[in-house]
Amino acid sequence: MLIIPVKDGESIDRALKKYKRKFDKTGVVRALRSRQQFVKPSVISRQAKQKAAHKQREASREEQA
Repeated sequence: MLIIPVKDGESIDRALKKYKRKFDKTGVVRALRSRQQFVKPSVISRQAKQKAAHKQREASREEQA
């Protein structure tokens, strides 16, 4: 359960924004979506390697520029 302290005079919109940010950080929705279908461990590791390679290429491009 998320508890968001709201100060006196603080608008509801601001409190709602705090709630949404805190909820996103918990990763509940991301976990639910990942559980909707099974992904083989080999596929997960392959995607991780591809993501790392992409990040490295982007970093090297920024370094050259």
